[in-house]
Amino acid sequence: MKSEQLSESTLLKPLVTLSGSAADTVIGPPLGRVDIGVNESAYICRVSLPGVRGNDDKVKCNIERSGRVDIEGVVTESQFVKNSSKEFKIALQQLSPPGPFKISFNLPGPVDPRLSSISFKPGGILEVVVMKFRVPQLSANGMFEKWYDCSSLPLHV
Repeated sequence: MKSEQLSESTLLKPLVTLSGSAADTVIGPPLGRVDIGVNESAYICRVSLPGVRGNDDKVKCNIERSGRVDIEGVVTESQFVKNSSKEFKIALQQLSPPGPFKISFNLPGPVDPRLSSISFKPGGILEVVVMKFRVPQLSANGMFEKWYDCSSLPLHV
């Protein structure tokens, strides 16, 4: 039982690679923090993207069958902050600096990228839900019996 817990916790600690403005954040809410959740049929990941506008086409999320997730975008904060009819000059900046970024990580197993949902949540959180890659197991007469989890199979991409 303990070895199962160890291997499961190791799977849930993926290597996250940050570049661009995501790597330059030293103070304030960090760009690129990742939470990953797992259930029987899917993975969910939530990525912190403060300063990124989710309604722009400037955020791209690519999901590969292997479970690799690449998120690219641009932090678009300007030198002046607009609030209603007033402008404010930035005197102290602790959020991520403006510029392009890329965040890459691997989910614990293979996925079906066609069956994914990507949405921006309040507070600059990008949420990605993607179904695990599974194949149906058929009986001898060709009838569906159950889903076979492919997380232990080698991938041929």
